[in-house]
Amino acid sequence: MKLLHQSISHQMAMKYLSLLRFHVILRIILRLSQEPNADTIHNGCRSVCFALCLPLFHPFSGRHHYPMYTTIAHLRTILIALLWLIAANITPSNTHAQENTLRQICPGVGIQQRGAAYEAGGIIITTFDRNSMWVYDIDRNTRFPLPETRPCRSNCRLSHDARWLTYVNLEDASIGKMRLNGTERTRLVSYASVVEWWTDDTLLVWTPAHRAYLRSETEDLRTPLNVRAVTAIQPGGQWGLKLGQLEDDFTRSLVNLASRGLPGIAEQSIFLGFDVPFFNAASWSPSGEWFAYVDATTINDTLSGEIFAISPDTLVPVQWTNLRDMYGAVRINGRNNSELSWSPDGTRIAFWLTPLTGPDPTVDTNSATIHILDITTGDISVYCDFSTRDHTPNPPRIIWSPGGTHIAFSVNVPADDKGFLLLTMNTETGVFTEMSNGIFPIGGNTDLVAWGLPPG
Repeated sequence: MKLLHQSISHQMAMKYLSLLRFHVILRIILRLSQEPNADTIHNGCRSVCFALCLPLFHPFSGRHHYPMYTTIAHLRTILIALLWLIAANITPSNTHAQENTLRQICPGVGIQQRGAAYEAGGIIITTFDRNSMWVYDIDRNTRFPLPETRPCRSNCRLSHDARWLTYVNLEDASIGKMRLNGTERTRLVSYASVVEWWTDDTLLVWTPAHRAYLRSETEDLRTPLNVRAVTAIQPGGQWGLKLGQLEDDFTRSLVNLASRGLPGIAEQSIFLGFDVPFFNAASWSPSGEWFAYVDATTINDTLSGEIFAISPDTLVPVQWTNLRDMYGAVRINGRNNSELSWSPDGTRIAFWLTPLTGPDPTVDTNSATIHILDITTGDISVYCDFSTRDHTPNPPRIIWSPGGTHIAFSVNVPADDKGFLLLTMNTETGVFTEMSNGIFPIGGNTDLVAWGLPPG
């Protein structure tokens, strides 16, 4: 689909909707293929059905000029669905979304000022000037710059135990690791754009040329990965999110990197849907067990986001939210497609939810509030004591405390004359606390980097 610009015309919105109406039907078909003993059958049917359906929304052959929603198109889609159901020998009971219970957590006290002590400890990495990364030490309620570092946002990654952070060296732009207070620095890679922990002792290295390889922390023995068009790799695993293109439109698939490109072996790929800006946030769980992603549905000619997930163990997409029944049309997070914010234990996802009032997700919006989905129970908690209109193109990035009891983000509260605030929120009580202020925007971005633990 054509990329959304700052303003989306009604005509362009209708194009998205026509494609997505069909995609909803296709996605339902895909989700019905959950018979565990029929993997070969339903994976084959998935490819066949997708190939058969392509002319309905992209008439490659002969450039036919028929509208997508003619009677013939409807009948063809129905026949494909019936064929799928018969071949996979499944029942419609698997199509239902996970049941959600909405919990309102609204203490009604507004933003609190922190006292001498605070209930959650650790170190938050952010920026208070343009020159370097900064430490905010929660236990001591102090902040200081980290010398010989460059400001960074999501390019600096936290280790699995939350005690190490990658950083960019100011002198030579190499990537190293350090404790969150800036001590015990070690060079890791001399040339890279992002270095992250794939496992506890194995690094995943991305180069500026969008190549990737695995290596240990201590030895430069590289295992290259086939990451053409891949943007997110499973922690500790071999699956990745692949972006594809169908004429002017973009698609998302989960692809097996272990077998990709091997002679005589077809690429193992699971189609997830279209890549639509403002409806495409996604991220792997910390353990790599789940890949969660936002996908668009339609409500009264307006796009709306829901959270779906897929596990490499089953390769069957499931729907985790049913927000349309609670709110109508909504937007989840913003234009940046890089992440949904997982809790450290991989049981909850925090996100910003923005109700939509019309077809343009950049303009037809209400205020955004924080929601947290518990993937084990289906409960969704909404935190009412703070909302923001500063959500387009992107709302503030949410990070979790190491213990999973709090979240933090940076935001500008209108008319308080403090600049961007460092706020935390207790996920149990819903109380927001101002920890510090004056966060400096780097390139207009004030997102927090990480919340980790001091050496120990």
